[in-house]
Amino acid sequence: MSTTAPALGTFSVRPLDPSPTSGGETPSDAELLHRWVTHPKAAFWMMQDAVLQDVEREYMRIAAHEHHDAFIGLHDGEPAFLMERYDPRHVELVGLYEPEPGDVGMHFLVAPTDTPVHGFTRAVITAVMRELFADPATRRVVVEPDVGNKAVHALNAAVGFVPEREIQKPEKTALLSFCTREQFEAAVGDMEVPR
Repeated sequence: MSTTAPALGTFSVRPLDPSPTSGGETPSDAELLHRWVTHPKAAFWMMQDAVLQDVEREYMRIAAHEHHDAFIGLHDGEPAFLMERYDPRHVELVGLYEPEPGDVGMHFLVAPTDTPVHGFTRAVITAVMRELFADPATRRVVVEPDVGNKAVHALNAAVGFVPEREIQKPEKTALLSFCTREQFEAAVGDMEVPR
């Protein structure tokens, strides 16, 4: 599925290929991700000190997981963001809240750039949410960002997320937040939301 944002172009996703690097001219997905997750702007991703093999291992693990998927997000056909989808009954939030049928967990990371475009990150999270709600089984998206990540809290609110409470995860104190299809529709206005 692809989404077009006025004045910003087209956004789409493809499955991430976590295969070890091949040494070709085009960077592998793992090489792209390594650059993204170790950038100072990705501090909340908690992989600042990762080497390439750490990133390959982590995304090979996700690729093999029955309840976790990773995707490379494309902007006008070029890699621009990472999207992860997971089942919170089995990954990330087990025992931390009571999941409901149709809950889907989400992480996203926008690639660092020296030339930021106003509204780009909001367009990315909107495209991610559209992708998740394109599955009719998805009733609610669940996120658990670090309580200190004020920028992502604002982005989440902009697309309809409502914080519920702080939770303690092994690696961080997180702000558990939810967004139903109806909340997303209300937040994005008259833009079409998949049913």
